[in-house]
Amino acid sequence: MKRLIVNADDFGASPGINAGVIQAHREGILTSASMMVDRPASGEAAQLAGSEAELGLGLHVVIDPTIASPEGEVERQFERFVELAGRAPTHIDAHHNVHNDDHLLPAFLALAKRMDVPLRGHCGVHHVSRFYGQWDGETHLEGVDPDALQRIVTAELQDGFNELCCHPGYVDGELASSYTVEREAELRTLCDPAVAALIGAGVVRLATFRELRRP
Repeated sequence: MKRLIVNADDFGASPGINAGVIQAHREGILTSASMMVDRPASGEAAQLAGSEAELGLGLHVVIDPTIASPEGEVERQFERFVELAGRAPTHIDAHHNVHNDDHLLPAFLALAKRMDVPLRGHCGVHHVSRFYGQWDGETHLEGVDPDALQRIVTAELQDGFNELCCHPGYVDGELASSYTVEREAELRTLCDPAVAALIGAGVVRLATFRELRRP
């Protein structure tokens, strides 16, 4: 059976991102989100997630790959997450996937093992990153339209657990990112009835990282 975790990165980056993530969960196929903990909108994100019992909530670590001692910073952000959310994260990943950097990875692996929390790309979940609307510095909305997502769901998922990484949201004045109109396009696609129908047809079953630890 193919199981699909639809996970939104950058939760907490801005109120517009928060609104888009919650809408994609309530009205679309989004099942999970990774939350930044040091942004002005992080507290709002934690509160919103607290009202959505079915939404998986992980830690989205923001860290500089050149940091001298990553262990302490990763630990600090983990503790901040628990302070905001009132619980441990369902999973851990990092902004721009920098946790895979050779210098940073040992710190992430150690924390994930100690806390018994899945780490993106190192927990047996097939990571799918092709749902993205920008490359070579140019916008390509065809990469995040409903046809693109349906192709990914039908052709690129593996048996077992898969994670589709996405970045839905609304653009607002607090968002510091070059990925803007693409976020709103992703949101529309995640809420598209044709995409929901494909999932509902039994091609895959939606899931969260919580299920990795179920017997």
